[in-house]
Amino acid sequence: MRSRIQWLTALCLGLACSLAAAQPAAWPNKPIRIVVGFAPGTPPDIFARLYGDYASKQLGVPVVIDNKPGTAGNLAADTVAKAPADGYTYLYNLSTGFTINPYIYSKLPYDPQKDFVPVATTMRQGLVLIAPTKFPAKSVKELVAAAKAKPGTISHASYGAGSPSHLIVEWLKDETGAEMIHVPYRGSPVADLIGGQVDTLMEPIATGYPLISGGRANALAYSGETRHPAMPDVPTLSEVVPGLTMMSWHGLWAAAATPAPIVTRFNALMVQASKDPDLAKRIRDLNSEPLGLTQAEMVAMVRRDADIYSRIVKAKNIRVD
Repeated sequence: MRSRIQWLTALCLGLACSLAAAQPAAWPNKPIRIVVGFAPGTPPDIFARLYGDYASKQLGVPVVIDNKPGTAGNLAADTVAKAPADGYTYLYNLSTGFTINPYIYSKLPYDPQKDFVPVATTMRQGLVLIAPTKFPAKSVKELVAAAKAKPGTISHASYGAGSPSHLIVEWLKDETGAEMIHVPYRGSPVADLIGGQVDTLMEPIATGYPLISGGRANALAYSGETRHPAMPDVPTLSEVVPGLTMMSWHGLWAAAATPAPIVTRFNALMVQASKDPDLAKRIRDLNSEPLGLTQAEMVAMVRRDADIYSRIVKAKNIRVD
Protein backbone atom coordinates (compact mmCIF):
# COMPACT_ATOMS: atom_id res chain seq x y z
CA MET A 1 0.00 0.00 0.00
CA ARG A 2 2.78 2.33 0.91
CA SER A 3 4.59 1.67 -2.35
CA ARG A 4 1.37 2.41 -4.23
CA ILE A 5 0.99 5.74 -2.42
CA GLN A 6 4.62 6.57 -3.16
CA TRP A 7 4.08 5.70 -6.81
CA LEU A 8 0.96 7.89 -7.03
CA THR A 9 2.77 10.73 -5.28
CA ALA A 10 5.67 10.50 -7.69
CA LEU A 11 3.29 10.37 -10.62
CA CYS A 12 1.42 13.48 -9.43
CA LEU A 13 4.65 15.33 -8.86
CA GLY A 14 5.84 14.34 -12.32
CA LEU A 15 2.61 15.52 -13.92
CA ALA A 16 2.75 18.77 -12.00
CA CYS A 17 6.28 19.39 -13.16
CA SER A 18 5.35 18.57 -16.75
CA LEU A 19 2.39 20.92 -16.67
CA ALA A 20 4.49 23.65 -15.13
CA ALA A 21 7.08 23.21 -17.85
CA ALA A 22 4.39 23.31 -20.53
CA GLN A 23 2.90 26.56 -19.27
CA PRO A 24 4.71 29.74 -20.36
CA ALA A 25 5.90 32.03 -17.62
CA ALA A 26 3.54 34.87 -16.74
CA TRP A 27 3.58 37.28 -19.65
CA PRO A 28 4.94 39.87 -19.69
CA ASN A 29 7.67 39.76 -17.12
CA LYS A 30 10.39 41.68 -19.00
CA PRO A 31 10.67 44.53 -21.53
CA ILE A 32 8.92 44.19 -24.87
CA ARG A 33 10.72 45.24 -28.04
CA ILE A 34 8.93 46.75 -31.04
CA VAL A 35 11.14 46.83 -34.13
CA VAL A 36 10.27 49.65 -36.54
CA GLY A 37 11.50 49.51 -40.12
CA PHE A 38 11.82 53.28 -40.46
CA ALA A 39 13.86 56.08 -38.93
CA PRO A 40 12.96 58.02 -35.78
CA GLY A 41 10.50 60.82 -36.44
CA THR A 42 8.87 59.15 -39.45
CA PRO A 43 5.13 58.34 -39.27
CA PRO A 44 5.64 54.62 -38.51
CA ASP A 45 7.98 55.54 -35.67
CA ILE A 46 5.54 58.13 -34.29
CA PHE A 47 2.59 55.74 -34.26
CA ALA A 48 4.67 52.86 -32.92
CA ARG A 49 5.68 55.02 -29.96
CA LEU A 50 2.08 56.07 -29.29
CA TYR A 51 0.92 52.46 -29.15
CA GLY A 52 4.07 51.33 -27.37
CA ASP A 53 3.56 53.88 -24.59
CA TYR A 54 -0.02 52.74 -24.16
CA ALA A 55 1.04 49.08 -23.98
CA SER A 56 3.74 49.87 -21.44
CA LYS A 57 1.27 51.61 -19.13
CA GLN A 58 -1.26 48.80 -19.38
CA LEU A 59 1.19 45.90 -19.05
CA GLY A 60 3.52 47.43 -16.47
CA VAL A 61 6.74 46.69 -18.37
CA PRO A 62 8.94 48.89 -20.57
CA VAL A 63 8.18 48.83 -24.30
CA VAL A 64 11.34 49.65 -26.24
CA ILE A 65 11.19 51.03 -29.79
CA ASP A 66 14.06 49.67 -31.88
CA ASN A 67 14.47 51.52 -35.18
CA LYS A 68 16.01 49.46 -37.98
CA PRO A 69 15.42 51.44 -41.18
CA GLY A 70 16.33 49.95 -44.51
CA THR A 71 14.91 48.44 -47.72
CA ALA A 72 11.31 49.53 -47.16
CA GLY A 73 10.99 47.79 -43.81
CA ASN A 74 12.60 44.51 -44.91
CA LEU A 75 15.54 44.80 -42.50
CA ALA A 76 13.24 45.13 -39.51
CA ALA A 77 11.05 42.30 -40.76
CA ASP A 78 14.06 40.00 -41.10
CA THR A 79 15.12 40.89 -37.55
CA VAL A 80 11.75 39.90 -36.11
CA ALA A 81 11.43 36.78 -38.25
CA LYS A 82 14.67 35.50 -36.72
CA ALA A 83 13.94 36.67 -33.15
CA PRO A 84 12.79 34.28 -30.40
CA ALA A 85 9.05 33.61 -30.78
CA ASP A 86 8.33 34.29 -27.11
CA GLY A 87 5.98 37.26 -27.31
CA TYR A 88 8.61 39.86 -26.48
CA THR A 89 9.54 41.01 -29.99
CA TYR A 90 7.15 42.57 -32.50
CA LEU A 91 7.44 44.15 -35.91
CA TYR A 92 5.75 47.51 -36.45
CA ASN A 93 5.47 48.00 -40.17
CA LEU A 94 3.53 49.50 -43.00
CA SER A 95 1.09 47.07 -44.55
CA THR A 96 3.15 47.33 -47.73
CA GLY A 97 5.74 45.05 -46.14
CA PHE A 98 3.21 42.26 -46.70
CA THR A 99 1.12 43.57 -49.59
CA ILE A 100 3.78 45.01 -51.95
CA ASN A 101 7.32 44.03 -50.92
CA PRO A 102 6.86 40.29 -51.62
CA TYR A 103 6.12 41.17 -55.26
CA ILE A 104 8.64 43.92 -56.04
CA TYR A 105 11.65 42.23 -54.42
CA SER A 106 12.85 39.15 -56.28
CA LYS A 107 14.22 37.60 -53.09
CA LEU A 108 13.53 38.30 -49.42
CA PRO A 109 15.53 36.78 -46.53
CA TYR A 110 12.26 35.62 -44.93
CA ASP A 111 8.88 34.28 -46.00
CA PRO A 112 6.20 36.94 -45.33
CA GLN A 113 3.45 34.31 -45.13
CA LYS A 114 5.17 31.52 -43.21
CA ASP A 115 7.49 33.42 -40.87
CA PHE A 116 4.98 35.82 -39.32
CA VAL A 117 1.67 35.86 -37.51
CA PRO A 118 -0.47 39.02 -37.76
CA VAL A 119 -1.02 40.58 -34.35
CA ALA A 120 -2.97 43.83 -34.69
CA THR A 121 -3.71 46.88 -36.80
CA THR A 122 -3.12 50.34 -35.38
CA MET A 123 -4.06 53.12 -37.79
CA ARG A 124 -4.87 53.91 -41.39
CA GLN A 125 -4.92 56.91 -43.67
CA GLY A 126 -5.82 57.56 -47.27
CA LEU A 127 -3.69 59.29 -49.86
CA VAL A 128 -4.59 62.49 -51.67
CA LEU A 129 -3.69 63.23 -55.27
CA ILE A 130 -2.18 66.72 -55.24
CA ALA A 131 -0.92 69.10 -57.91
CA PRO A 132 0.82 72.50 -57.95
CA THR A 133 -1.56 75.41 -57.48
CA LYS A 134 -0.79 76.64 -61.01
CA PHE A 135 -1.47 73.26 -62.61
CA PRO A 136 -4.40 73.71 -65.04
CA ALA A 137 -6.31 70.54 -64.08
CA LYS A 138 -8.37 70.99 -60.93
CA SER A 139 -9.97 67.53 -60.83
CA VAL A 140 -9.18 63.96 -61.79
CA LYS A 141 -11.53 64.19 -64.76
CA GLU A 142 -9.65 67.24 -66.04
CA LEU A 143 -6.33 65.50 -65.37
CA VAL A 144 -7.36 62.41 -67.32
CA ALA A 145 -8.68 64.51 -70.19
CA ALA A 146 -5.42 66.48 -70.37
CA ALA A 147 -3.32 63.30 -70.22
CA LYS A 148 -5.31 61.79 -73.07
CA ALA A 149 -5.16 64.94 -75.15
CA LYS A 150 -1.36 65.17 -74.85
CA PRO A 151 -0.05 61.68 -73.96
CA GLY A 152 3.25 61.60 -72.10
CA THR A 153 3.36 65.29 -71.23
CA ILE A 154 2.00 65.10 -67.67
CA SER A 155 4.12 63.58 -64.89
CA HIS A 156 3.25 61.80 -61.67
CA ALA A 157 5.91 61.68 -58.98
CA SER A 158 6.17 58.93 -56.37
CA TYR A 159 8.18 57.79 -53.39
CA GLY A 160 9.85 55.17 -55.56
CA ALA A 161 8.90 52.36 -57.91
CA GLY A 162 6.45 50.00 -56.25
CA SER A 163 5.38 52.45 -53.55
CA PRO A 164 1.64 53.06 -52.96
CA SER A 165 2.06 56.56 -54.41
CA HIS A 166 3.24 54.88 -57.61
CA LEU A 167 0.92 51.89 -57.82
CA ILE A 168 -2.33 53.74 -57.07
CA VAL A 169 -1.68 56.13 -59.96
CA GLU A 170 -0.77 53.19 -62.22
CA TRP A 171 -4.15 51.71 -61.28
CA LEU A 172 -5.83 55.01 -62.18
CA LYS A 173 -3.98 55.13 -65.50
CA ASP A 174 -5.02 51.59 -66.38
CA GLU A 175 -8.66 52.25 -65.60
CA THR A 176 -8.88 55.57 -67.45
CA GLY A 177 -6.41 55.16 -70.30
CA ALA A 178 -4.49 58.25 -69.24
CA GLU A 179 -0.84 58.29 -70.31
CA MET A 180 1.42 59.95 -67.75
CA ILE A 181 5.15 59.84 -67.08
CA HIS A 182 6.24 58.24 -63.79
CA VAL A 183 9.01 60.09 -61.94
CA PRO A 184 10.25 58.04 -58.96
CA TYR A 185 12.07 59.72 -56.08
CA ARG A 186 14.32 58.27 -53.40
CA GLY A 187 13.14 60.92 -50.95
CA SER A 188 10.15 63.23 -50.90
CA PRO A 189 8.95 64.77 -54.20
CA VAL A 190 6.97 67.48 -52.38
CA ALA A 191 9.43 70.32 -52.95
CA ASP A 192 9.58 69.61 -56.68
CA LEU A 193 5.80 69.35 -56.87
CA ILE A 194 5.30 72.72 -55.19
CA GLY A 195 7.93 74.19 -57.48
CA GLY A 196 6.18 72.82 -60.54
CA GLN A 197 8.95 70.43 -61.63
CA VAL A 198 6.44 67.55 -61.46
CA ASP A 199 2.71 67.72 -62.04
CA THR A 200 1.04 65.33 -59.59
CA LEU A 201 1.78 63.28 -56.50
CA MET A 202 -0.23 60.78 -54.48
CA GLU A 203 0.64 61.94 -50.96
CA PRO A 204 -0.44 60.47 -47.60
CA ILE A 205 -3.18 62.66 -46.15
CA ALA A 206 -1.24 63.27 -42.90
CA THR A 207 1.44 65.18 -44.82
CA GLY A 208 -0.68 66.21 -47.78
CA TYR A 209 -3.41 68.03 -45.91
CA PRO A 210 -1.11 70.75 -44.48
CA LEU A 211 0.03 71.51 -48.04
CA ILE A 212 -3.57 71.80 -49.19
CA SER A 213 -4.85 73.82 -46.24
CA GLY A 214 -1.81 76.09 -46.47
CA GLY A 215 -2.52 76.89 -50.11
CA ARG A 216 0.68 75.28 -51.38
CA ALA A 217 -0.99 72.51 -53.40
CA ASN A 218 -4.39 71.64 -54.84
CA ALA A 219 -6.24 68.43 -53.99
CA LEU A 220 -7.67 66.53 -56.96
CA ALA A 221 -8.98 63.38 -55.26
CA TYR A 222 -8.78 61.23 -52.13
CA SER A 223 -8.10 57.48 -52.15
CA GLY A 224 -10.43 56.48 -49.29
CA GLU A 225 -13.86 54.89 -49.62
CA THR A 226 -15.54 58.12 -48.54
CA ARG A 227 -14.55 61.77 -48.67
CA HIS A 228 -12.19 62.89 -45.95
CA PRO A 229 -13.95 64.97 -43.28
CA ALA A 230 -11.22 67.62 -43.49
CA MET A 231 -11.78 67.91 -47.26
CA PRO A 232 -15.51 67.38 -47.87
CA ASP A 233 -15.35 69.11 -51.26
CA VAL A 234 -12.61 66.83 -52.59
CA PRO A 235 -14.06 63.77 -54.39
CA THR A 236 -12.78 60.25 -53.95
CA LEU A 237 -11.03 58.39 -56.74
CA SER A 238 -13.90 55.89 -56.67
CA GLU A 239 -16.28 58.65 -57.70
CA VAL A 240 -14.36 58.74 -60.98
CA VAL A 241 -13.39 55.07 -61.19
CA PRO A 242 -15.78 52.84 -59.20
CA GLY A 243 -13.91 50.48 -56.89
CA LEU A 244 -10.64 52.40 -56.95
CA THR A 245 -10.02 52.77 -53.23
CA MET A 246 -6.87 52.15 -51.24
CA MET A 247 -5.80 53.03 -47.71
CA SER A 248 -2.34 53.00 -46.21
CA TRP A 249 -2.30 51.26 -42.82
CA HIS A 250 0.10 50.14 -40.12
CA GLY A 251 0.18 47.00 -38.03
CA LEU A 252 2.08 44.71 -35.70
CA TRP A 253 3.40 41.26 -36.56
CA ALA A 254 5.28 38.62 -34.56
CA ALA A 255 7.35 35.56 -35.37
CA ALA A 256 5.09 32.72 -36.51
CA ALA A 257 5.65 30.43 -33.52
CA THR A 258 4.68 33.06 -30.93
CA PRO A 259 2.23 31.46 -28.44
CA ALA A 260 -1.34 32.08 -29.56
CA PRO A 261 -2.59 33.20 -26.10
CA ILE A 262 0.02 35.96 -26.05
CA VAL A 263 -0.85 37.10 -29.58
CA THR A 264 -4.55 37.12 -28.69
CA ARG A 265 -3.91 39.16 -25.57
CA PHE A 266 -1.71 41.67 -27.39
CA ASN A 267 -4.32 42.03 -30.12
CA ALA A 268 -6.98 42.79 -27.50
CA LEU A 269 -4.69 45.40 -25.95
CA MET A 270 -4.10 47.12 -29.29
CA VAL A 271 -7.82 47.12 -30.08
CA GLN A 272 -8.37 48.69 -26.67
CA ALA A 273 -5.67 51.27 -27.44
CA SER A 274 -7.37 52.28 -30.68
CA LYS A 275 -10.56 52.97 -28.72
CA ASP A 276 -8.82 54.99 -26.02
CA PRO A 277 -10.17 58.57 -26.30
CA ASP A 278 -6.82 60.27 -25.71
CA LEU A 279 -4.85 58.06 -28.08
CA ALA A 280 -7.58 58.18 -30.72
CA LYS A 281 -7.59 61.98 -30.59
CA ARG A 282 -3.84 62.14 -31.03
CA ILE A 283 -4.09 59.90 -34.08
CA ARG A 284 -6.94 61.93 -35.59
CA ASP A 285 -4.99 65.12 -34.96
CA LEU A 286 -2.47 63.63 -37.40
CA ASN A 287 -5.25 63.29 -40.01
CA SER A 288 -5.26 59.53 -39.53
CA GLU A 289 -7.78 57.05 -38.21
CA PRO A 290 -7.28 54.61 -35.31
CA LEU A 291 -7.83 51.09 -36.53
CA GLY A 292 -8.36 48.25 -34.06
CA LEU A 293 -9.26 45.04 -35.91
CA THR A 294 -9.31 41.34 -35.10
CA GLN A 295 -6.55 39.13 -36.47
CA ALA A 296 -8.97 37.65 -39.00
CA GLU A 297 -9.93 41.10 -40.25
CA MET A 298 -6.27 42.01 -40.50
CA VAL A 299 -5.59 38.91 -42.60
CA ALA A 300 -8.48 39.80 -44.90
CA MET A 301 -7.11 43.33 -45.41
CA VAL A 302 -3.65 42.00 -46.28
CA ARG A 303 -5.19 39.61 -48.79
CA ARG A 304 -7.36 42.29 -50.42
CA ASP A 305 -4.53 44.82 -50.79
CA ALA A 306 -2.02 42.19 -51.93
CA ASP A 307 -4.38 40.95 -54.63
CA ILE A 308 -4.68 44.47 -56.05
CA TYR A 309 -1.05 45.49 -55.75
CA SER A 310 0.36 42.19 -57.05
CA ARG A 311 -1.81 42.45 -60.17
CA ILE A 312 -0.44 45.93 -60.92
CA VAL A 313 3.15 44.93 -60.17
CA LYS A 314 2.99 41.88 -62.43
CA ALA A 315 1.23 43.77 -65.24
CA LYS A 316 3.89 46.53 -65.20
CA ASN A 317 6.80 44.17 -64.42
CA ILE A 318 7.93 46.38 -61.54
CA ARG A 319 11.10 45.30 -59.69
CA VAL A 320 13.37 47.21 -57.34
CA ASP A 321 16.30 44.79 -57.10
